Amino acid sequence: MDYDLIVIGSGPGGYHAAIRAAQLGLKTACVEKESVGGVCLNIGCIPTKALLHVAEDLREAKHAKDYGIDFGEPKVDLKAVMKWKDGVVKKMTGGVNMLFKGNKIDLLSGEGKFVDKNTIAVGDKKYKAEKFIVATGSSPIVIPGFEPDGETIVDSTGALIVSEVPKRFMAIGGSAIGLEFCDVYHALGSETTVVELMDRIVPLADIDASKELHKSFEKRGIKIKTSTKAVSQKKTKKGIEVTLEDKAGKQEVIMVDKLLVAVGRRPNGGGLGLEALGISVERGYVSPVNEHMQTALPNIYTIGDVARGPLLAHKAMKEGIVAAEHAAGKPSAYDTIVPSVIYTSPELASVGMTEEEAKAAGHKVKIGKFPLSASGRATTLGVNDGLVKVIGDEETDLLLGFHMVGPSAGDMVSEAALAIEMGATLEDISLTQHAHPTIAESFMEAAEHALGHAIHISNRKRN
Repeated sequence: MDYDLIVIGSGPGGYHAAIRAAQLGLKTACVEKESVGGVCLNIGCIPTKALLHVAEDLREAKHAKDYGIDFGEPKVDLKAVMKWKDGVVKKMTGGVNMLFKGNKIDLLSGEGKFVDKNTIAVGDKKYKAEKFIVATGSSPIVIPGFEPDGETIVDSTGALIVSEVPKRFMAIGGSAIGLEFCDVYHALGSETTVVELMDRIVPLADIDASKELHKSFEKRGIKIKTSTKAVSQKKTKKGIEVTLEDKAGKQEVIMVDKLLVAVGRRPNGGGLGLEALGISVERGYVSPVNEHMQTALPNIYTIGDVARGPLLAHKAMKEGIVAAEHAAGKPSAYDTIVPSVIYTSPELASVGMTEEEAKAAGHKVKIGKFPLSASGRATTLGVNDGLVKVIGDEETDLLLGFHMVGPSAGDMVSEAALAIEMGATLEDISLTQHAHPTIAESFMEAAEHALGHAIHISNRKRN
């Protein structure tokens, strides 16, 4: 055998798996057909957050006069912005390359395909290994008639190239990718519209969190059209004519200059030769996988987007570590909840059950809500909108879910994730001293509200 383990894909899940396997003494290689770091580091999580940081600073500068500081009208150098974003990406991907070298992981450049259960072909070379981890990620879903051209009609990759600010920007898809890019382009000065097929943006989020983010976006002047389908588009000299249709069948045409198609991603499970080995690939997912991330062939593991939802980098990282440890003979299994974050301003973060999910699961729920308008720290930050919502079980008092819209929500959700993992009750949270004044104490305040003894808001209506 050439290797103990070969990982196919160097995205967040893949590079975590490769490094952990090497730490445990396995002779490891990683196959990558494009750039080390995968979608997340190169054209996903990292560059998007870099642009969101630019957007946040731009908004802060514009509104600083509300606090007595006037910078004047901010000027944006798009070439410098792109250079800075690319520098962030280079630093992160360079770090992964250094980690590979430090852990003596061989990087095999090219596209991998299985020859048999112990052999993979990469280009014109073949490599044998005892075990494999498939971490090939996902790709943007393309809507027929809305195929990206990389310039005026773009997917998430094309949206990262901000060579100029379009006067009118539209995103088809009202979840993480669509909303985050609308946040960026609106801050840069575009007239921005979100189109969502479902009856609310972020349809998988808790309904109160979804409503709060919707309200915040509209307050900033971002137009949101829910229960609306993008029917067709036509390029003209004046821009792109996008025909929309609501659930009643009424159509309208909106002219835009840049159109983002962000209706989700499709796992890259096909084309690897797995089906010939007896491993099922359905709609791009390699399935099923067990708690150790093994497929139908025990020596082949699959992790991340290609294994199952949700399609999130941190879930892939955890699954990669589990797969690598199990491949090295450790008793490792995947058994954890997955937090999610949308990095708009304000952020939306959640972990555990939504209110609807908790009720559907048979729980008698008790709800606590704390508006950030009642938070001293939020007020000092100039924040008047936002919400923390906790969902508990009436009988056991266990925390079932946490949902927040507001600043630092993406950081706060980890406390809630730990609380759920540790089996914390709402009383545990309410009795835990939180520093004052902080945004974090809003979690405690929401728990107190659920228990009926909130200090800073009324306790009369808990649900």
